[in-house]
Amino acid sequence: MESLTWSQVLAWRMRRQHVLEPGALSAVEVARRLAGVQAQVASAASLAVAVRQASPEPGETARALWEDRTLVKTWAMRGTLHLLPADEAPAYLALCATVRNWEKASWQKNFGPTPAELEAIAEAATDALAGGACLTREELTAEIVERTSSEHLAEALGSGWGALLKPLAFWGVLCFGPSQGTKVTFCAPARHIPGWADPPPIEDAARTVIRAYFGAHGPATVDAFDAWLMRKTHSRKDLRTWFAAAADDLVQVDIEGTLAYAPADHLDELTETAPATGTVRLLGGFDQYVLGAGTNAAYLIPPDHRSEVSRTAGWISPVVLHEGRVAGTWEPKNGITTTLWEDVPADLLTAQITRLRPLLNAPS
Repeated sequence: MESLTWSQVLAWRMRRQHVLEPGALSAVEVARRLAGVQAQVASAASLAVAVRQASPEPGETARALWEDRTLVKTWAMRGTLHLLPADEAPAYLALCATVRNWEKASWQKNFGPTPAELEAIAEAATDALAGGACLTREELTAEIVERTSSEHLAEALGSGWGALLKPLAFWGVLCFGPSQGTKVTFCAPARHIPGWADPPPIEDAARTVIRAYFGAHGPATVDAFDAWLMRKTHSRKDLRTWFAAAADDLVQVDIEGTLAYAPADHLDELTETAPATGTVRLLGGFDQYVLGAGTNAAYLIPPDHRSEVSRTAGWISPVVLHEGRVAGTWEPKNGITTTLWEDVPADLLTAQITRLRPLLNAPS
């Protein structure tokens, strides 16, 4: 078994995620490499793409979403909005759907519908979107209520959190369409996305997602993958089955006493990776470099400062990286204002701020 240090792991991740060296990547290629880009905040998603590109094109992410339709925006990992490569999205959604939390009494108590009612909602939404229309939340709610004759669902369906719509996203019934002013819209991906595919068998979906995750966020533990996927709500039996399906793609390593899995085809590269000594990088809010590891990862974020990164209401702060670890946060205030909890080379920090500043003002 190969032994690695956390400094090596973080340097390898930064290289794989084009944090150290921005590449000649399209928005779709960035999303593919990162195993999705969280898109709760659209500007943060666009920044996550742009900081990884050597020559970012203003508006490229929006064009990939709404013109080329090679990216899809939908609820996915952890029930949060993500940008996913359209050709791989069915695999991610299929794996998310296996959580089936809507079958639990606690979910039904909080949100109302039984599994049978949720299936009726899905059927009604499928019919409403079958013609290729993109409907606002209000329009889709009205269509579902009319088709199901369930007036009591109107309030829940109109919720800003979209709790009842997330299972429909996992099932491939709907995804986000282009906004109408300040209103979001929903479309049928089978009509909206060219070449949209049916969900693959679960073992195939698991292998696709596991390869993508460990290729960007590895080496990592099964628990880290489980937390990233759906906040550790999947059964151990499912996880064993999925990792058995991906067994040929992974190899076990030791990271300073922690047993983890690494991509087998990158093991030699990993063992030869040197720590990213002296490097400084700035990443935006909700960045996958942080989310892939999880904010509980003490090797990445000092536990005493976790609350400054993972804030109230699920907000994930923009971060300053020093040698791969989170050394502070920043905000777009008076230009860019940093809050550091360790010494960071001032000249390197200034260079990163200079690079980042025009990206903050670019069209998303």
